[in-house]
Amino acid sequence: MKRILTYGTFDMLHYGHIRLLKRARALGDYLIVALSTDEFNEQKGKKSFHDFETRKEMLEAIRYVDLVIPEESWEQKRDDVREYHVDAVVMGGDWQGSSRFDYLKDCCELIYLERTDGVSTTKIKQELSARSDLV
Repeated sequence: MKRILTYGTFDMLHYGHIRLLKRARALGDYLIVALSTDEFNEQKGKKSFHDFETRKEMLEAIRYVDLVIPEESWEQKRDDVREYHVDAVVMGGDWQGSSRFDYLKDCCELIYLERTDGVSTTKIKQELSARSDLV
């Protein structure tokens, strides 16, 4: 069995997220999503619209996702790979070359997937803020 692991906040779930999860799952037999906790997001200077439990529940409802685990720190990745017997970590292409993931090359395969053009949580939040007709 080939195990795939990806990381993210997955706030305001959108079709770009679904496509990433679908493509990640297609690379293996079992997909683990490490979901950033509210506390870890705060450390990163992020504020999610949905709390951790809500985001976790949404991810667990997606057929491509087999397991959701908490991401509580930048440093846990190597331990996650070992504990869950991960064969490959899959991330969006914007992370390619980042020291946050490149150090994992010696313990698993790293795969970077292109992001879905035209959508991001940041863009959705900006568009929602700008549109008064939605209020």
